[in-house]
Amino acid sequence: MESIGLVLEGGGMRGVYTAGVLEFFSEQNIYFPYTIGVSAGACMAASYLSKQKGRNKVVNIDWVKDPRYISWRNLLKNGQLFGMDFIFDEIPNSLVPFDHQAFLESQEEFVIGTTDCATGETVYYNKSESEFDLLKVLRASSSLPFIAPIVEYGGKRLLDGGISDPIPLRKAERDGYRRNVLILTRNEEYRKSRNRFSWLVRRAYGKYPEFVKTMMRRHEIYNDTMAYILEQERSGAAFVIRPQQPLTVGRMERDPEKLHALYVQGYEDAKRLMPSMTAWAER
Repeated sequence: MESIGLVLEGGGMRGVYTAGVLEFFSEQNIYFPYTIGVSAGACMAASYLSKQKGRNKVVNIDWVKDPRYISWRNLLKNGQLFGMDFIFDEIPNSLVPFDHQAFLESQEEFVIGTTDCATGETVYYNKSESEFDLLKVLRASSSLPFIAPIVEYGGKRLLDGGISDPIPLRKAERDGYRRNVLILTRNEEYRKSRNRFSWLVRRAYGKYPEFVKTMMRRHEIYNDTMAYILEQERSGAAFVIRPQQPLTVGRMERDPEKLHALYVQGYEDAKRLMPSMTAWAER
C-alpha cells in the first residue's frame, strides 16, 4: 500500500463500521502512507494511526450508554447532543487514554477536513503542521450544526468537515494519491435529499451566509461526490469498502448491541474483501 491513500467518510455513530474495517487492517498490519477523513471517519483514524488496537470499540461502543457521551440532557444543558468535552477531553486524556506520542511518531500522513463558517469552504489540517492540535481539529471536524457549538481554531470558526467535503477523495488525489481505498458508511445506492429545513439553517447561521449556501447545496455536494467515486471505482483508481445494504444504525445511535453488530459487519467486510483489495493494490 506504499503509494495508495486511505479516504474515510463520516457519519456519526455509523462510523463504527469504519472502526471495524480499521481494526481488521491493524490486525493485518495494513497501513497507508496517507490517510484523510472527516468527522467520525477522522476520529476512527486517529486510534488506528496511534496503533491502539481495540480502542475505537471501547470508546464508541462501551461508553455510548454513558449520558455524558450522547443524550438529550447534554443538548438541554450544554447545547450539544454529543458531549464534546467528554468525548474530546475526558475520554482521550483520562478514561481511555490516547497515545499522542505513538500517533506523532507514526510515519503515516494524516489530514482532517473541517468546514469554515465564514467561507463555507473546506479547511484541511495536516498532522505535519507545527501547531497541529489533534483533539481540537477532530472536535471541529465532528461538530454537527445545531447539535454542537462552533469551534474556534487557528483564527477560524469551524464546523463538521462532512458538510463541505463529505468524502475527501479529490483532496487525496490533489495531494498526489491517484489510487485510494475508501471506507464509506452508506450503501452504494444511497443519495442525500435536499434540506427540508432551509429556514432553520438561515435562522441559526444567518450571520454566515456562505456557510448557509454550502448547507443548502449539501445534497448536491454529496451526490456529486458519490458519482465521482463510482467513476473512479469503475476505472480502477478506487477500491471501495461499504455496507451492502442500508444501515439500521443512525447517526445518533445509542444501542450497544446494534453498534457492536455494525462494528463486526465492518470487520467481516474488510476480511471478505481483503483478497480483492490485495489484487487491486498489486495491479
